[in-house]
Parts: sequence; C-alpha cells; structure tokens
Amino acid sequence: MSILLKRTNKLMKKLLLIFVFLSVLLSANKGFGQLSLSYQFSYWNKIGLGYTFSPKIWTELRIYSNTNLDSFTPELVFLLNVTKKERHEIYIGIGGVANVFEGLVFPVGLQFRPIANFNRFSMQIEFEPIMDIGGDDFIFQSSAGIRYTFGKE
Repeated sequence: MSILLKRTNKLMKKLLLIFVFLSVLLSANKGFGQLSLSYQFSYWNKIGLGYTFSPKIWTELRIYSNTNLDSFTPELVFLLNVTKKERHEIYIGIGGVANVFEGLVFPVGLQFRPIANFNRFSMQIEFEPIMDIGGDDFIFQSSAGIRYTFGKE
C-alpha cells in the first residue's frame, strides 16, 4: 500500500506541476486566458479549476471532493470545444486521473449558459468514460455541474 501511495503522490505532483506550468505560461498571453471554477455533481463529486487558452481549447484540474486524504484523487483534462455557439458549447477531451482510479479519462460534454445577460455562469452535463489501468476496469461516469468564469464576458 505504501508503494502505491508513493507512486500516486508522484503522479499527482506531476499532474499539478503540468497544470501550474501551462497556466502560468499561457496567462502571460493577455489576449484571451480566463480562469474558471466548477463543481460537478455525481457519485464522485469533483471541484475543478479551469483555464481557457482560446475560444476552442481549455484545460481543467479536477479534485474528487468526496474522498478522505488518503484517497485524494486529482484529474487533469485537456478539452476542445467541437461546437461553440453564443449560449452553449459541446466539448470532448482526454486526460489522466490518479489514486482511487489510475488511468485515462475521455470527457464529452455540453456546457450552456441559462441566463442570457450573464455569460460567466454556465451549467454542464458531462459523460466521462474512465479507463482504470490500475484496476483493469472501464468505468462510465456521468455528471451535471455548474461553472463560473472569471474575467471578461
């Protein structure tokens, strides 16, 4: 168990370092970068900190919120808006998760803004297959959530 925890901590630190590095690097580009905060409701609730690089590309570091400290589970995803309209986006992505699950995630979602004059607030529905390499499982997770985007509207 100790070896698994050490390996997970190393992977978690790498994921966090990659996210911080990309966020700092891309926040230097004052043309578009925006931060967002999200919460996804499902069997495994998640809190996320996102960074939008451009109107099409964004990333998010998600932490599973209903676990104890030993089961601290980060997830880093890179996302692409396939369709972007005034009030909604459809997106797909790929990422990694470590600790409770260890493997790849493939999020597919719909994000929409229900309030016409307030584009910073959005709601989302997401389907996320997880290829759990550590447990040799394929898990199908779905969630609904909310997101608040900081900065320009």
